[in-house]
Amino acid sequence: MPSTVDVQNIDALNFDVVVIGAGPGGYVAAIRCAQLGLNTACIDAWENAQGKASLGGTCLNVGCIPSKALLESSEQFYRLNHSLAAHGISVENPSIDIGKMLARKDKIVKILTGGIQQLFKANKVTLLHGRATLLADRHVEVRDQQQQVIQTLQAKQVIIAAGSAPIEIPVAKTDDQYVVDSSGALAFTEVPEHLVVIGAGVIGLELGSVWRRLGAKVTVLEALEEFLPMADRAVAREAQKQLQRLGLDILLGTKVTGSKVLGDKVTVHYDDQKGSQSMVADRVIVAVGRRPCGAGALDPSSGVKLDQHGFIEINSHWQTSAPGVYAIGDTVTGPMLAHKASEEGVAVAEILAGKPGHVNYKTIPAVLYTHPEVAWVGETEHSLAEQNIPFQTGQFAFAANGRARAMEDTSGFVKIIAHQKTDRILGVHMIGPNVSELISEAVLAMEYSASSEDLARTIHAHPTLAEVVHEAALAVDKRAIHKAN
Repeated sequence: MPSTVDVQNIDALNFDVVVIGAGPGGYVAAIRCAQLGLNTACIDAWENAQGKASLGGTCLNVGCIPSKALLESSEQFYRLNHSLAAHGISVENPSIDIGKMLARKDKIVKILTGGIQQLFKANKVTLLHGRATLLADRHVEVRDQQQQVIQTLQAKQVIIAAGSAPIEIPVAKTDDQYVVDSSGALAFTEVPEHLVVIGAGVIGLELGSVWRRLGAKVTVLEALEEFLPMADRAVAREAQKQLQRLGLDILLGTKVTGSKVLGDKVTVHYDDQKGSQSMVADRVIVAVGRRPCGAGALDPSSGVKLDQHGFIEINSHWQTSAPGVYAIGDTVTGPMLAHKASEEGVAVAEILAGKPGHVNYKTIPAVLYTHPEVAWVGETEHSLAEQNIPFQTGQFAFAANGRARAMEDTSGFVKIIAHQKTDRILGVHMIGPNVSELISEAVLAMEYSASSEDLARTIHAHPTLAEVVHEAALAVDKRAIHKAN
């Protein structure tokens, strides 16, 4: 199957829906539109290292998927060196082939991005490879990599899903070799002796974990005084402790003021409570957040308005200020999460087909894929206190769980927050083994407006990690079985 469609040979240039971007929001929106009988085209400019179209946006190409592949590889290597002895397994002088590790990562990306092309073909979505620009009256211009216009389409409706890009900072400009962004951090050909990560957010901590497990000395510089401020505070404290135990040197309240590459080293300058400091590193990863790319897909004539931060302004139905134009995912406000973008894509597609479309923003889970993993959904104790909402909590540790003991993986706990009067679950916060999977039970419970009593009376298989969720629910009412209340 060809990787692109020759737009000059398309007979019908009029579409019911044109989707700009084929990341987790755009490709899902395009497929759902096609499923609902809408004649749909999707325009995407992403190219792989071979210069061929590669769908899936940042997530599949240089984000969620490749980073998790490297996290898995590095965790296996770390277990081989540090954890398997407790199981009676010993290996002398284990080594890792970075080239093979990266090749495995690239293979996974190729399989999944190619899978989206097959899904487009199966659902009769017209794929156009090029850079899209929205003009007036829902005309969409498609340009090639040399910025030459190759076609202009007319759509009844347009969905903008242009995604986001790493934020660049002038004090640490990337050079794709020594100072890199999150994409470059997935392609190191050798383990740095000393790696500096600027930013202690999800991306920085995950990438720092990868290279720490493989043997690098890792220093994380974070401007904020609080670690993971968006997470439950008890969970954040435990995460910081466990990551420091792994060997990440996390320096909070540290503002980077400059960097300079000399030879094959990078000197990073920063200010902290002690004054001006500096350190020398082999590589630097800049991971201070992401910025929306919606503006890059808009011509001034489009009529689409942006807010002061560059996000596309929308109403509660994802409609922009331009008639018939919608925006989803990282181009609009809200958490920059792939699953959030996908659900918005489905919702908008269903609205365009005359069906009700809905996203419950109160039940969007967040996950940090370090080890131990961190996951949460809903309110924190701090946010509820600020709203004067009465609550009670139940907490249970993985250390008291049989399956976690058998796995030799007992760090962390599950905390459930319920309304003090109605017992409705308001938030669930986890740190521990496989909590990226366990959080889905909490999300489902909250979608059904469940109480902690509902979870407490739900039978969980034994022995499983999910029993920690069960015991945490019991603990809300101070009746956990496997700990003293």
